[in-house]
Formats: sequence, structure tokens, C-alpha cells
Amino acid sequence: MESSEEHHGDQPSTRAPEPERTGVPESAVEVEGDGLTAPLDAEPFQQGLLRDLMDAVRGTARDYTQGSIGRAILLLAVPMMLEMVMESVFAVVDVYFVSSLGASAVATVGLTESVMTLMYAVAIGFAMGTTALVARRIGEKDPEAAANAAVQAIALAVAASIPFMLIGLFFARDILALMGADAWSLEHGYRYTQWMMGSNVVIMLLFVINAIFRGAGDAAIAMRVLWIANGINIVLDPALIFGWGPLPELGITGAAVATTIGRGIGVATQLWVLLRGAKHIRVLTTQIRIQGAVMMQLARTSAGGIGQLIIATSSWIGLVRIVSEFGSEALAGYTIAVRVFLFTLLPSWGLANAAATLVGQNLGAGQPERAERSVWITGWANMAFLAVVSLVYIVLDEQLMRLFTDEVAVVEPGADALRIMAYGYVIFSWGMVMPQAFNGAGDTLTPTKINFLCFWLLEIPLAYLLALRWGVGANGVYWSIVVAETAAALLAIALFRRGTWKLTQV
Repeated sequence: MESSEEHHGDQPSTRAPEPERTGVPESAVEVEGDGLTAPLDAEPFQQGLLRDLMDAVRGTARDYTQGSIGRAILLLAVPMMLEMVMESVFAVVDVYFVSSLGASAVATVGLTESVMTLMYAVAIGFAMGTTALVARRIGEKDPEAAANAAVQAIALAVAASIPFMLIGLFFARDILALMGADAWSLEHGYRYTQWMMGSNVVIMLLFVINAIFRGAGDAAIAMRVLWIANGINIVLDPALIFGWGPLPELGITGAAVATTIGRGIGVATQLWVLLRGAKHIRVLTTQIRIQGAVMMQLARTSAGGIGQLIIATSSWIGLVRIVSEFGSEALAGYTIAVRVFLFTLLPSWGLANAAATLVGQNLGAGQPERAERSVWITGWANMAFLAVVSLVYIVLDEQLMRLFTDEVAVVEPGADALRIMAYGYVIFSWGMVMPQAFNGAGDTLTPTKINFLCFWLLEIPLAYLLALRWGVGANGVYWSIVVAETAAALLAIALFRRGTWKLTQV
């Protein structure tokens, strides 16, 4: 965390900016048009790259509206990638330790997570709006307004968590019954659901406050917070599930308690850093008050983000329902393939989130052309990364599936899913970066419309026709994903090139 000696004024902007260390000699030049730094002289490339990576993990007070765009992307994307990995670890750790309690316990975790996808959609939607608003104010060199936006985002997150909390506390058993839970889950597992939904405020705040840090350019802090939260969860999970030492044996409930404690300490750390002051943003105690106009602006910007997530999530549920028509083996193969895809997409999400921050800050700084260049550079980098990944999936589809199961009836459909969906990976790269560019600009409505058109009106009907009417089988679902994601990416590129997102006011 940063030294308090850096904060001599009310806001971080009162400090002299940190000298930019480029990892190249002072004789380096800026290449016209793409914002990349081209070294003319001596320092080895590896040494400069290592220094940049260390700065990315450590955090820097760099102004991302100035200097090399390539370095700005690197410094923001690396901690954002690691943050995404850490966020995915929560579910993996819980399932890993709970699996020793039996299939019903694992099913309880799965059913609870599926119910909470709606809450995650709300949290991530608020995070999108928060990133856009904070990034814009930071780009305008108005850290006080950024801090005011941060306070309203936190208040809105707390308010949004209350309905989920009440439903979880009083109707957990009914929810599990509605989802088709077995007798064990209804008798023993419902307390896990109670804890997870009843304490959802910590999940909301974890997403939203990390979005504040990302929008401000303090992505390294968001990453470290999840390190802390995950580390505590990993230790407490087995300790509370199995009753190590003086701790009680809570069974499946222990997993929820451990996760809540880990996330809760993460949120406490976030709030402490916000009040103490990060590199780019600091909230003063005098700013902790409701500002209706700012809150309403944030709510409007976030509404599109929530819509995006609800549409995308529900479309995946529809695809799962269609695949289930071909038996449990096909469904298991598809489930494993999707998990593999999602894990390898984490670096891409880090790049896309970096693009959102750069768009917001550069628009705030009155530099729309730099914002646009940032998106194109990020998109090409993401395309190169996913092109390599797609080749691995196409060549090693069955080998990758066999890392998870040896059942031929599961491996074959899963390998088909990996291979077919990999054909669209190169274009998928743009379908991740472009929507985040719109979101970073505060135009969350355009990606929502794209999702509605390509996922609800194209993907689901096409999957149904190919798989269940035209005899393609489960592969029809996978081809529908390729078609829909390609259409979404091309449409997003076309709309981005029109440039109307540059005029969005937040």
C-alpha cells in the first residue's frame, strides 16, 4: 500500500506527478499515430519490460492520458488480468473443498451460484458504470469529483444488495426447492445459500470498489485486494468446513462463512485505502454524503451494463437447456469446454478492462483520438493472443478434455465444443474489447442492444434450429455461438468506427 507521506493535500492531484520511467533511454521517440515508444538506443528490451511489469504489479502514479499508449495498456492490463484470475479462484476453491462432502453439497454450491448470477449481473453492471464515471472525472483532472462518484457508487451498491439479502435470509430453502435441490440440500445446504445471499453486500462492494480503483488507474490495488481476500478464503475454507483446531466444524456452511470473511476483509481493505488515499484517488470524510444527481447519473449509466449481463447470462442458460437434450454426457462435455474457455479468456478480459479505463480517462482529458487509438491497439493485442490460444484448442482439443475426464462419451462432445468455438476466437477478441470501449465511454446502451440482437434474436433461435430441427446435433449449438459472437464483434466494430461514442456525456 502507498505511503501516507505522498498525500500532502486534500486530493492526490496536489502531488507532483511521478516521473515516468519508460524502460528505454531518454533518446526514445514516440511513433506518430500509434502511441508506441520506439527505442533508439541502448537499454535492453528485457530489462525495460521487466521494469514495466514490476510497475504494473506495484502500482504507479502515471498519467494514462499522456505518453506511450502501449505502456499504458501494459501497466493497466497486467494487474487487471491477475485480478480476474483471483476472482475466479473463489468458486474453484469452494467447490474443491466442498466436493469431499459429497455430490449433494457440490450441487448446493452450483445451485446457489446459478441463483446468484442475477446478483452478479447487477454488481458487474454497477461496476461498468462506476469505471466509466470515475475514469472520466480522473481524465478531466478532477479527483474531487471522482471521489464523489466513488461515494455514490458505494451507497448504490449497498442499497442494491438489500433485496438480495432479505430474499436469501428468509427464502433460502424455498429457492433451493424451486431449483430442484435434493433432500440433503434442503436439510443441510440451505444455510450455505443463506450466508451467500444474506452477505451479498460484500460481493457488491468488492466489485464496485475495485471498479473505482480501475477507473482511477489504480488497478494494482484492485488486484492486491483480491490476493488478500483469496488468501484468507483458502485458509479458512478447510478450517471451517472440517473444524481444524479450535474452530467449529460447520460443513458446507463453513465454505460460505470463509468466503464471506475473506471478501469482507477485502472490502475493509478497499475502504481503508480509499480513505487513506491511493495513487490516483482519495475519498475525504467530508465527501461521505448522498448526492442525488451524481447517484442518478451513475444509475442510468449502470442500467445498460446490468442489461448486458442479464442478456448474456440468460442466453447461456438457454444454450445449456438445448445441449441438455442430447444427454448428460454432452452437457458435461460442453460444461467442461466452457470452463476451459472462460479461464483462458481471463487475460483478454484484463485487456478489455484496460481499454475501458483508457477510453474514459482520455475522453475526460479531451483526447478522443487517443482514446480511439488505445482501443485499436488493445484489440490487435487481444487478437494476437487469442489467435495462439485458438490454435492450441484446434490441435489439442481431445488432450485438453482428457485433463478433466477420461470418459469417452464426455471427451468427444467437449472436444467438438472446444474445436468449433475456437474457429471464432480471433474475431471474439474484438467482441470483448469493443463493448468495453463503449462501456468505458459511458455508452452502456449500445452493447446492450448488440447483445439483445445477436444473442437473443440470433444465437438462441439458430441454436434451436441447428441442433433440434436441422439434425446438426449439439454441434449446432457450438456453431450458433461462433455465428452470434462473430456478428456481435463485426457490429460492434462498425458502430465503434462511426465514433458517436466520443460524444457520450457522463
